[in-house]
Amino acid sequence: MSTGLYGTYGGRYVPETLIPALEELDAGWREAKADDSFHSELHELLTNYAGRPTPLTLAERFAPGKRIYLKREDLLHTGAHKVNNALGQIVLARRLGKRRIVAETGAGQHGVATATVCARFGLECVVYMGEEDMRRQRPNVERMGLLGAEVRPVDFGTKTLKEATSEAIRDWITNVETTHYLIGSCVGPAPYPEIVGELQSVIGRETHEQVLAAARRLPEVVVACVGGGSNAIGMFHGFVDDADVRLVGVEAAGAASLGTGRAGVLHGSRSSILADEDGQIADAHSISAGLDYPGVGPEHAFLRDSGRAEYVGATDEEALAAFRGLARTEGIIPALEPSHALARAKELEAELIVVCLSGRGDKDLAEVLSQ
Repeated sequence: MSTGLYGTYGGRYVPETLIPALEELDAGWREAKADDSFHSELHELLTNYAGRPTPLTLAERFAPGKRIYLKREDLLHTGAHKVNNALGQIVLARRLGKRRIVAETGAGQHGVATATVCARFGLECVVYMGEEDMRRQRPNVERMGLLGAEVRPVDFGTKTLKEATSEAIRDWITNVETTHYLIGSCVGPAPYPEIVGELQSVIGRETHEQVLAAARRLPEVVVACVGGGSNAIGMFHGFVDDADVRLVGVEAAGAASLGTGRAGVLHGSRSSILADEDGQIADAHSISAGLDYPGVGPEHAFLRDSGRAEYVGATDEEALAAFRGLARTEGIIPALEPSHALARAKELEAELIVVCLSGRGDKDLAEVLSQ
């Protein structure tokens, strides 16, 4: 078994009842990674079901004087990068003999991706979602129901992603023999951060090849939004060994776990979290449901501390301006999550920039139009 550590971050901070399940998952993951049939099945699904590779689009009018390329994860089936991870984990769950899937969701895109892959393979699907997020992301709630998933509302605390994750973990503990917890970001106890990071690394690998073909060189900066951090870690994996490429993660200003947080434990792993002096988890806020989370993947905390990646914030207002700006200059409606990355990318001291456009904005129209 791997240590599941990124410097001092990561690990497993879970009830003893979950250790056998995590060890089973870790062993299954190691076996799958070494099995060509796993990679062949996943490649076929990503290509012919999800729609990979996604294009790299030059945004010619969005930021005059810069070349900003958009990695178009918004064009994937289900509308976001979440399906990369959902497909990989569903193949893994089937190898482990699990017939029931639980998941958490904030913006709803991971919930939709999980409901989609469960429908594809005929597995029972339960998705936990905070009532506030259900209000903000009603179209995705309806999509999950149409796909056959049971969406269970969470009505305590901030009624957002943090509480939905807690409820999904409680369900998993109760039903661990039959159930796989299909976590949506690079968070949680080991081996989840590694699994999600590797399944999303297809984003960075494709981008590295595509930008070399399009621009004949690597970008000066790669930018991605960070909530839990899965689209960013997937993109960063493609460039982390290229020392001359800056890696910039953009958090919501009101949920800046890396920018203003402290080391602590949340949802099974040690990372950088929003907490008070007593270690109690603080509330996060973002207009974007997918960034409204008081923690972050442990690998991001390690990349920050090592100096390999830098993390900055963007406000709700800045994200809304970028959302509208991309729509009006490029004819592309982004999700509110990558709109945070777009807001910062426009201001960077660089000429060649790649932004991970992690999802499309259909789900956010009601929220944006109400502002």
